[in-house]
Amino acid sequence: MLKSAPKLEKDPEGRMPLVEHLRELRNRLAKGLLAIMVVTIVALVYSEELMSFLTHSVPKCGPDVTSDGGNCAIVSFNTLMAPFSVTIQVSLTAGLVLASPVWLYQLWAFVAPGLHKNEKKYTYAFVGAAVPLFSAGAYLAYLILPVSVKVLISLTPEGSANILSLGDVLDFTLRMVLVFGLAFELPLVLVMLNLTGVLTGRRMLQWWRGVIMGVFLFGAVITPTTDPVGMLALAGPITVFYFMAVGFSLLNDKRRARNNPDTELDDDEASVLDLTPEAVGAVEAVPAARALPEQAGAESVGSRTKQLNGYDDVT
Repeated sequence: MLKSAPKLEKDPEGRMPLVEHLRELRNRLAKGLLAIMVVTIVALVYSEELMSFLTHSVPKCGPDVTSDGGNCAIVSFNTLMAPFSVTIQVSLTAGLVLASPVWLYQLWAFVAPGLHKNEKKYTYAFVGAAVPLFSAGAYLAYLILPVSVKVLISLTPEGSANILSLGDVLDFTLRMVLVFGLAFELPLVLVMLNLTGVLTGRRMLQWWRGVIMGVFLFGAVITPTTDPVGMLALAGPITVFYFMAVGFSLLNDKRRARNNPDTELDDDEASVLDLTPEAVGAVEAVPAARALPEQAGAESVGSRTKQLNGYDDVT
């Protein structure tokens, strides 16, 4: 076990011994797990309300209504342990999601001292945009779930009853929310790749046909419904966000080109060189060198200096 050590003065750059890093990691993990446990316990108290909220998309049969065909469905527990396991699953999921600000902050506080200023700036921008985008995707999934479930139940033939497992309904709901939320992060990933210089706006614009086709195919495959509502609800916003990301990337490329004209050159491509010769300025007068003692004492004959050892210049 790592024992607690007396508090030392913190290094401004976040440097510390390995044992101190492990101790800080332990403390931050403990704080994150404690927050998850507290929220999970609170969620256990309101587990019925949470399950009712997550299964609102299912058209449930009333007391005097029988499930026949696609008119309604009966939500049930199929096994003896199902009520307990589903309740624990819902409570843990709620604890993990609702306590995410706490454990994400602990994770960030552990990693941040090792990042440079620019890396922190990009991280703040990424998180500030990722959270609203994921929330928008999750909320959109929650809105279209009733339509999707109704379409699926309508496929039930007459004379058959819809008896749905509560665990399957919860898995279906969570999967839809996660798929929509993560799919809404695609434009943000493209923008971050452009900001880091990996991908240019012109290259993204050249891919627009393939991207739109891929987005609609992804929406058709990933949404477990046969109606076009789920596909359009997922592919439509992603397409709009994609072109917004392309527009932002093109503007960022123009700004980068103004600051550095060679920014779009490949690593093996030479930049344009200006070979125009510059004008030569006025000739600067150079003072004569000071004569050596041998030169100063040499006798001059007419305009010629007396030779020393066969040379005019002793040097």
